[in-house]
Amino acid sequence: MLDDLRRFSTDAFPEALRQSALDEVLARALVRSEAVAACASASACVAAGQGLPPIEAHVSSRSSTLDSVFVRLASSPQVLVPDGGNARHSGRAVLLFVLLKGSGVLEEQGASVALAASAAVLLDPAQPWRLDLRTDCRALLVKFESASFLLRLVRTCSAEARRITPAHGVGAMCLTMAESLAEQIDHLGRDDLLSVEATLTDLLVTCLSRETDASTDVEEPSDQPTSVQLSHLRRICRTIEARLGDAELSIESVARVEGLSTRYLQKLFKVGATSFSEYLRERRLERCKLDLANRALNHFTISALCFRWGFGDAANFSRAFAARYGVSPKAYRAQPASQADALHDQRGRPLKGREGKPAVTAADAAPAREPHSPFQALLRDHARYAVALALTPKRSASSASTADGAAPNHYYLPVSDKTVHWGYLSRSLKPVISVRSGDVVTIETLTQHASDDRERMIDGDPGAESVFHWTADKKAVDRRGAGPMDASIFGRGAGEGFGVHICTGPVYVHDAEPGDVLEIRILDVQPRPSCSAAFHGRIFGSNAAAWWGFHYRDQITEPKQREVVTIYEIDHGVPEVPVARAVYNFRWTPQTDPFGVRHDTIDYPGVPVDPQTIVKRFGVLQKARVPLRPHFGLLAVAPREAGLVDSIPPGYFGGNLDNWRAGKGSKLFLPVSVPGALFSAGDPHASQGDSELCGTAIECSLTGVFQLVLHKRSQIEGGFLAELNCPFLETETEWVVQGFSFANHLAELGADAQAQIYKKSSLEGAMRDAFNKTRRYLMQAHALDEDEAVSLISVAVDFAVTQVVDGNWGVHAVIKKALFPVDLAG
Repeated sequence: MLDDLRRFSTDAFPEALRQSALDEVLARALVRSEAVAACASASACVAAGQGLPPIEAHVSSRSSTLDSVFVRLASSPQVLVPDGGNARHSGRAVLLFVLLKGSGVLEEQGASVALAASAAVLLDPAQPWRLDLRTDCRALLVKFESASFLLRLVRTCSAEARRITPAHGVGAMCLTMAESLAEQIDHLGRDDLLSVEATLTDLLVTCLSRETDASTDVEEPSDQPTSVQLSHLRRICRTIEARLGDAELSIESVARVEGLSTRYLQKLFKVGATSFSEYLRERRLERCKLDLANRALNHFTISALCFRWGFGDAANFSRAFAARYGVSPKAYRAQPASQADALHDQRGRPLKGREGKPAVTAADAAPAREPHSPFQALLRDHARYAVALALTPKRSASSASTADGAAPNHYYLPVSDKTVHWGYLSRSLKPVISVRSGDVVTIETLTQHASDDRERMIDGDPGAESVFHWTADKKAVDRRGAGPMDASIFGRGAGEGFGVHICTGPVYVHDAEPGDVLEIRILDVQPRPSCSAAFHGRIFGSNAAAWWGFHYRDQITEPKQREVVTIYEIDHGVPEVPVARAVYNFRWTPQTDPFGVRHDTIDYPGVPVDPQTIVKRFGVLQKARVPLRPHFGLLAVAPREAGLVDSIPPGYFGGNLDNWRAGKGSKLFLPVSVPGALFSAGDPHASQGDSELCGTAIECSLTGVFQLVLHKRSQIEGGFLAELNCPFLETETEWVVQGFSFANHLAELGADAQAQIYKKSSLEGAMRDAFNKTRRYLMQAHALDEDEAVSLISVAVDFAVTQVVDGNWGVHAVIKKALFPVDLAG
């Protein structure tokens, strides 16, 4: 989902246009500003003959993916009233107004209430009221969209109850959260706001419920539901949602958690025209449907997905799914993304039921009786929140137990413009998710070369489309590289392409500190299928023989300096050895990006290739079949250095290693340099040879499953890992030591290191570094003396060129584990 942050200042408008411009911005939140003369302080100015004071306002606003709107307002004295022009929306929305600084008066139904700083009030935009802000003020305004359960509380409780004050704990929590939200509104993404919205709404419901219906007999819900009963039902829904994966979940267990009777819970759902079991099945089916539509989870069987969400029998699940959505789970998963999305767009409503008629469940049916509508609206609203929240990075179901017997948490990190940083690493990056040692994280990654063939590798894929979105008006991920944002050096674009990789993350690891070691276990690697209708389910990648390739100045046919892109298709599901085969190639021609910048070479990542400007040559490499080596070219923790670090040269922190051995089943050990480690993954490859000679591998979007294991310094004292200061890779049969032209180019080459590294790299330096590290490893980890280590290196260790295209060139040493059969047996 694209960011919709909007900043507004009246300073940008002539005085005659300021009022209308401000009203246009505030209309998103269903309010408008009355003429400034209506405010008391302005009237005083007029009476004194000073004329009307000019209106001043500064606004930051953005919306969540559920269309709720969050507005921070800093303003001169104003009067806010409901926006009558938005009556169509006001009947289902609730407004929260928090006065952070200043004072004012709320006039409603003939009564006036004074408001001071830290006062908050809930308002119904469909009813008349007037907020007279009589001083310069700072405020937060939130429009909660489709919050019918909250709207009912607002309409039924007293005016005094709608004022949220820090008189008790929950009210204080609401105001503290509102203050933090106002401060962070410029930095929160649309997905972040989903969790904020749900939490803040729950707190507000709790505040209102405490003030109203205190004497309600909760054991007898009636057709005229009270706010307490609605609050109870919402809490119950949240409890169910948090435990959907528990196959043993029952109404009795939910009742125990919530401190309510089973009979009362049954009656709550009955008044909502459903039952506990029906609602639970509905929520589990919806979550399974989301997973089946997620192409990144195609490597999970349908049975595994249904078991993940609490179904105990795959056959029963299939029957229930078909009855609910009019299509079998297998058929739903197999259909093109556009058709699957059509069902999703209908919020789970099926196209046809079991017998060709629309299937309607109690949770989404139109209420037959008006008294039932608040309960049914609450169930629908909660389901809407739950679906939206399921699409954001967060903890999923538990996976297999760890070595100490505890079950690790399993997190899912989808790729989007909100979860990536493009072309750089930094210790100052805000984590997109946090985990603990032993937790498992499924991370989607995108290749920065997907725009070489947009139809095959971007179209129809919501995650890829959000990252690569670039029109004349907006580039979703503007910074691409560690260079200046104003493109003052080469004019390529923001970041100048000084770093090219789309990195997903970073992931914060609790308790990780400098001196520790992070072990990254690569449990699985799966390719990302095409979502376009023409190539649905097929897998593609791109190889660019580019200007930075080792070959570029040694070509022997004309034109001697040319860039050639080859598109490959991945045959991943064949029973034999999976391979890639070339589909076509084309020579790069000058491309003009959507901002009007001409790119004569592949000099800036993500430039869309216009298929009308290239000549596709089919039938290339017809006899060749490339064995797959799916791996991640970039696995990194944050460098200790301040600022942005170019993602291309690898270093002690890992980064762009481009070693094809970093695939499924391997382990990468990286020294932690900053609190939380800040792990990122990117530069996914379907296959690569040692050297990556022409500039790239087969660049192919992948999804990886990683287990992050933290080795604390105190636990590894005396061992090889205690002094680890470079990437160290372990496979099932080998240890791989990584050497570079400069072991730490950021420290060795001074302030201009990120430019100098491209000029000073050499294979001799990389070979010497690999030798020194290998000798050290053999002496420390296997207790050899120097003479023993040198002899073994010469007779049994293979050195190879990792890559010659990443600025800091690489040579790696491969040590067979079979060299130490005694250690292995022990």
